[in-house]
Amino acid sequence: MRPSKRTLRGLDWFVFFVADVQTGFGPFVSVYLTAQRWTQVDIGLIQSAAGFVSLIGQMPGGALVDAAKSERFVAGIAIAAICVSALTYAALPIFPMVLAGSIMHALASCVLGPAIVAISLGLVGPAAIGGRLGRNARFASIGNGLAAAAMGACGYFLSARAVFIVTVLLLIPALIALREISNAEIDAERAHGAKPRRPRIKPPIRPGELMQNKPLLIFAACLLLFHLANSAMLPLVGSVVTMRSSQWATIIIAGCIVVPQLIVAALSPWVGMQAQVWGRRPLLLIGFAALPIRGLLFAVVSNPYLLLCVQILDGITAAVFAVMVPLVVADLTRGTGRFNLGQGILGTATGIGASLSATLAGYLTDHFGGSVAFAALAAIAATGFTIVLLRMPETRPDKETEESES
Repeated sequence: MRPSKRTLRGLDWFVFFVADVQTGFGPFVSVYLTAQRWTQVDIGLIQSAAGFVSLIGQMPGGALVDAAKSERFVAGIAIAAICVSALTYAALPIFPMVLAGSIMHALASCVLGPAIVAISLGLVGPAAIGGRLGRNARFASIGNGLAAAAMGACGYFLSARAVFIVTVLLLIPALIALREISNAEIDAERAHGAKPRRPRIKPPIRPGELMQNKPLLIFAACLLLFHLANSAMLPLVGSVVTMRSSQWATIIIAGCIVVPQLIVAALSPWVGMQAQVWGRRPLLLIGFAALPIRGLLFAVVSNPYLLLCVQILDGITAAVFAVMVPLVVADLTRGTGRFNLGQGILGTATGIGASLSATLAGYLTDHFGGSVAFAALAAIAATGFTIVLLRMPETRPDKETEESES
């Protein structure tokens, strides 16, 4: 059965409000804790602890979603945990409580992302998941942009603490939207990457068997290289711009964040549709190719307006990855019952690359300069592109397979 319009609208708004909620735990945490006269060392420890928990929690989080009987229930618990975390930040900004809140938020995020994709797959099935993921990316991008503006205004006109109060308030419409998603319309087997309900269902494969999936491991290696190159690129731009013109640095970086969000909102549904027509590899190659070009342009461009134009490439990459990463995982784990564990494996690879990126970029910048750092990051990104080109197979199933499992 096809999901009802009410359920699909509920998923749209749930994704939108979840993006709103998660925005409050970005740069606003540093602003808030700095306003509370925390040292940068303590702020760094909080962020490092959350990053470490998020890294090691990716695969267990995916496995938990695979084992759950109701992905909607898991998502609701994760939202409640984020609410408690935000209240902890606002009410008790002391080191032990903020540390506990940051760890709770990291753990909740490890299951919330996979749960949303699992709900989407369980509702629409493998044949329509590309378009659905594109729609999810559009609503998430719009939510991120609007929430950043609203929370920035609250922080400016009220106080930094108000950001976390707004986060808690946004959880209410998120839970209402989640309630609109009918649990009966989510095919639990399909949400885990297994075939739809049949009289005889094969049990899920053992978790260790998924580590023998060669295309999945190749894709994980490519994502590690991609995020090793990508994660430090925009912060490095911020440092370079600040050294050149500290007065305009904040505005330029804000523009560099907003421009990709607009591109993602515009392109994501198109990417989802084209993935069913072109296949996965052409779009993946476009997404991976944009990053080395962007790195090389950052190495030679200094004009603020041109920097914003270069960020269009970041939007193209983000639009592709928002759709293609979970879509490729769905392809590679089809019939295994371990779809969300597959997401966790890629999430771990992403986290490793992202965590090493800043250290690598900082070392290169300090010893060789910003231009060399950007060129080196571009070379790493080009390596990832080359592996996708030479080693990554097309994962789109044939029409007969899709029709038999729809």
